[in-house]
Amino acid sequence: LCRGGLAERLCRLQNRERSAISFWRHQCSSDAKIPSDKPGVLIVKILQMFEECTIQVAICQQLEESPATLSSEDAVVSAGEPILKVLFARETAAHLKSRPQDVIHIYPPWQKLLLKNADVPVIMNTYFSQKVLLRGDSEAREKTYSLTKMLIRKNIVSLAQTFRLDDLGEELPQESPQNQVACGPQIHDQCASKQHPLAQSAVNDSLLEMVESQGAVGWREARVRVIIQRVYSLPAREGCRSHIQGNKPLCATSIISSDPPNVRLCLLVQDAYGMFSEVQLQSLSSAGDIEQYCRRWEGKTCCLAAMKILQRTTRGRALGLFSLIDSLWPPVVPVKVAGQSQDSEMMTANLPPPSFCYILTVQSGEIHVEVDEAEQVSNLYQPPAVHGLKDILQIHGCHERCSFWARVLYLRLQTKHSVPINQRELCLFVTDSTLQNVLPSTPKAVAVAVAASCVLSREITEALSLVSQFLFFKDALCSNGRIICVERTVLLLQKPLLCSAAAADLSELPGPVRLDELDSATQANSICAVRGTVVGVNESTAFSWPTCDRCGNGKLELCPQDRELIYCNQCSKVVISPVLKMQLEVFLSCPSLPHSTVKVKVWHEMSFGLFVLINMLLSLQSYEVQSVLGKEVGLLNCYVHSVTSHPNCVALQEIALL
Repeated sequence: LCRGGLAERLCRLQNRERSAISFWRHQCSSDAKIPSDKPGVLIVKILQMFEECTIQVAICQQLEESPATLSSEDAVVSAGEPILKVLFARETAAHLKSRPQDVIHIYPPWQKLLLKNADVPVIMNTYFSQKVLLRGDSEAREKTYSLTKMLIRKNIVSLAQTFRLDDLGEELPQESPQNQVACGPQIHDQCASKQHPLAQSAVNDSLLEMVESQGAVGWREARVRVIIQRVYSLPAREGCRSHIQGNKPLCATSIISSDPPNVRLCLLVQDAYGMFSEVQLQSLSSAGDIEQYCRRWEGKTCCLAAMKILQRTTRGRALGLFSLIDSLWPPVVPVKVAGQSQDSEMMTANLPPPSFCYILTVQSGEIHVEVDEAEQVSNLYQPPAVHGLKDILQIHGCHERCSFWARVLYLRLQTKHSVPINQRELCLFVTDSTLQNVLPSTPKAVAVAVAASCVLSREITEALSLVSQFLFFKDALCSNGRIICVERTVLLLQKPLLCSAAAADLSELPGPVRLDELDSATQANSICAVRGTVVGVNESTAFSWPTCDRCGNGKLELCPQDRELIYCNQCSKVVISPVLKMQLEVFLSCPSLPHSTVKVKVWHEMSFGLFVLINMLLSLQSYEVQSVLGKEVGLLNCYVHSVTSHPNCVALQEIALL
């Protein structure tokens, strides 16, 4: 976009126009007394209304003076008054909520257009319009308007007929009574087949048109039909919680509990034109329901209403959101293009990806989302494509989304325990059959970083703390060979039924898990297997301490009643059989690294591979280090803390795989 060009100047002009209209409406109220002698004010009374090409056309009769001070019985115009056609834009018509017999004041700068071969002038540029309620009739009409819907004729004319794109020899069909529909009819689609408060308004299929017509404040009665491409959760920011039951719409209620919710349910939706939008629903009590929402809602059609714009974001401001959008682009089926005929087949490969996205949120207390779970999956839906870890590691691009099915071998906290649990970063070491069956040049296990912004459900954290689990990583971020779980990444215990399956079954391993043996290619922050000979023990750093066998508390005290017993403050009980934990550093000589010092640390928990060695060192204090030197140790599963070249040293920590 050229700075100072026509497009930018036009955008600034439109923004000033919207601001002027909003400011003018803010100053005026619907029942304000407008002086009839104000110059330039056009006063009309609506006789008939209909809609054509999203423009509301009102057949009006011009009044010489304002009847604001008259009653409804006195406001009768004569047949000799001039007839006008007044055009109201969609947003202006929604603001006025006018109907026949209403009196409208149109303020300058309105314009009069005299058409050739037409006797009725057309009034345009009616943004500064105000409805005047007649005395004695305002209360009754306001009550009646909310209970009944006025029938407005809507002329449905094909654009092909308007621009004469059809065969000129064919006669234009006459308007039939079926084309005369009401403003706010029953919606004849699955989205509104149920009796529902939202069924009183028409359904749009364009997010952009809805946003432009309704404005940033939001819309209540207007509805837009979209496809749910992804369901995920984000950290909650507001104190509201949603209650969702089956096919019923979501209703927001205030939280009574003082405990703040931790997650917010979000939808990434796409309209028929390919436009994306993120819908942030009200907060939920936990992320445990995300899996069922993914299974029930993804790929289904939903109707949005009572939405407001939270933010208009661009690619440079939200890389994570647009990386997910890019993974869904181009569309799998042809989409509509604004301003072009929809009859011809359209290519989707050459369409540019979206450059901006609206983030929508609900208006508190409003019914806002209606999902038809019984409907078939839309053709526009793109399920996550599952790839093997071997193929994912070969992706060299930046900020690309990937989905895979892998077994978790080891979990490690990257931050201290003092950090709140919702701010901790995890590192999961995973593998699959594509890594276990490949040549030694490919690692047997890879690290998956889980950022604090990635919401993990309680089911996931509990499953990881017990045994090794196969997890489905949906829409993880792959950047320069690293896999990161960030915002909008979902971890599931079960693979979605609609996901695009890989060529082979990746949920089964060919045999026992194997790790890469320690060698010169081993990098820090990885896991490996080590074998070697004990050449030394660091006695200065070796120490042990007892812990509670019930809660694991390492700060035990002497029992106040009996100084010979150990007491646990957390359990408030005497510890009869304390568990001995220790820290120990052992130096190994490894054939794979003959010129490097390999230091293995055992921290907190009793070692498995060095069990005999540690028992010897923890026996009576009369042990001798010389008795364990030269002992061969087996394949130890270790985490690599650091690898240095000056001096050549590798610092390891023995771990237990899940």
